[in-house]
This record gives sequence, structure tokens and C-alpha cells, in this order.
Amino acid sequence: MINMKIHLPNSAFLGNIDAFLRSFDMSDPTKLEITANKKWISIHPLVLAMVAALGSSVSPENIDFEKLEAKSKHYIERMGLFKMLGLESGITMIEHEPAGRFVPLAKITNTAELSSIITEIVPLLHLSPAQAEPIKYILSELVRNVFEHSLAKDGAFMCAQYYANSSTIRIGIVDTGVGIKKTIDASYSTGSDLEAIRLALTPGITGTTKRIGGTEYNAGAGLFFIKSIAKVSRNFFVIYSGNAMYKLLRSSRATKNIRLYSDPFDDRHSICNDLPSWRGTAVGIDIALEPRQEFSLLLDHIRKIYMNAISEQKKSRYRKARFI
Repeated sequence: MINMKIHLPNSAFLGNIDAFLRSFDMSDPTKLEITANKKWISIHPLVLAMVAALGSSVSPENIDFEKLEAKSKHYIERMGLFKMLGLESGITMIEHEPAGRFVPLAKITNTAELSSIITEIVPLLHLSPAQAEPIKYILSELVRNVFEHSLAKDGAFMCAQYYANSSTIRIGIVDTGVGIKKTIDASYSTGSDLEAIRLALTPGITGTTKRIGGTEYNAGAGLFFIKSIAKVSRNFFVIYSGNAMYKLLRSSRATKNIRLYSDPFDDRHSICNDLPSWRGTAVGIDIALEPRQEFSLLLDHIRKIYMNAISEQKKSRYRKARFI
């Protein structure tokens, strides 16, 4: 029988993650074979979270993780991938001066664990309170989505890495739940995983109700806000569910004013709809920590765009001819 296979490449970040996603082999979910580049492994936290999430459903004795030879193997150990998979790495840790700070892999299954992770963000990443605010918001929103919509028995898998040279934090949050299409289809009829992702990123759309703008408890704003934070930061945002992926591309530094769109397909983006099917949802985001404006002001601006989008959607619905 062919095993489920994952290869950790030389490089897999949000900008070039497409090749990594296409390399998955999901043939046998009860066995997992992990291979890696022999010389160097440089990967986004999203990649680590995805490997951890897949491995969570496989018994350690059924995981074949080849011995790492790459010089960067200590990073994989420090981020806790072997520990999360219940394996011994055989890697002897050495003293080092890290280039950045990181939040190792964690499995979050309840709000208490989420609160604990958020509390630890500032000391782990050595951030100022102002820098930590968008990170706390993103983690809260994405993990809350997992709790409320995914029906994932293992909760959310997350990790993060701060890159000092670019003053950027990269975050990956993954679940192996029902996926976006099944969630959105509870209130809207979608023909594909990609269409469901498009709706999930549209302000005011939520799988909990057909009402534009959502409910008092779920306004369909979280993913739109997070994508908007990435766009204002001129960075990548990736969401992958089923056989589809949406990637927000970087905005040009030459563009002085960033425009936020309610339709994610109006943003500069790329899409795939023929990937190996991911059972659940995987989200990756990069955020620059040199804010161009206070986070509270940024949220106020995004909120105004959100409210305008809701208003336009409602007007459009009421303008449609109705036949009795």
C-alpha cells in the first residue's frame, strides 16, 4: 500500500508554497512518510503546522521520518515537530544565537490553551505590546474559527517565527476539520472549494446564517480583517482548503495608498483549484512589524470598509427583481 508522503523542501514560504502543496501524497492516511532536502530546509511555519496536523492522525510507529542531514535540522527540532509527532529526533542540540524568535508548534483545543499561547507571545517573540497587538488578534480570530466552524477533533495546530532581518512575523494555523466548503454550504450553495474560499473571505458572509453581515456573534468579518491586515502590511496571505488555495500577493512598495476590496478576487492574487485535497483548512500569513499606523486605527479603517461592503451587498440584494 502506498503511504501518505510529505517532502520538506529546500525552500517553502508563502510566495513559493504552491510546489510544496502539490507534492503531497494522501494515498494512505494511516501511514506517513516524511523526507527532506539533504542540504538545507527553510520553511514557513505553515508547512510545519500542516505536517504536524497530518501526523496527528497517525500513530508514531506508522510515521517514517527519515534522518535529517540538512545543516538546518536543529530548526525542525527547536520548533517541536518531532515532539508533536511523538518521535525521537536523534538531533543533539547545540548552543546558538538565534536569528529570530519563535513560537514552537502547539496544539490548541480550548480557549484556556488559546489564552495561554496569546499571553506567551510577547516574551517568546520579544515584541513590544504595540507590535504584539495584530499578532494576538490574528491568532484569536483564526483559532476561534477552528473552534466554531471546523469540527476538528484535534483543534488547531499553530506556530510562528519572527525574522529580525526583515522585521516580519510568519504565522501558520491549521486544522483537519470539515473544511471551508462544508461550513459555507450550511448557508450558501457553492459549486467548488475555490468558490467557498472566495465567499469566506468576503465581508459579511458566514456559514452560520444567510443574513448579510452575519449575526451578533458571528459577523463574517474575521478572515476579511486578517487578509486586510496582510495587505496593508504589503505581505502574503494564503488559505488552503479542499483542493483549492487562494494567495494574496504582495502589494508594491511603490503604491502609496492601499485599497481594500470586499471581493478577494479584486486583490492582486493567485489561485489553484487542482491541489491534493486538504481535509480542513490551512492559513498562513506574513506581517511586517514596522507599523505604518497604530493597530487600532488600522482596524477602524478596515471596519469602515467592511461596513460599506455590507451596505452595498444589501442594496444589491434589494435591487434584484422579485417575483411572487
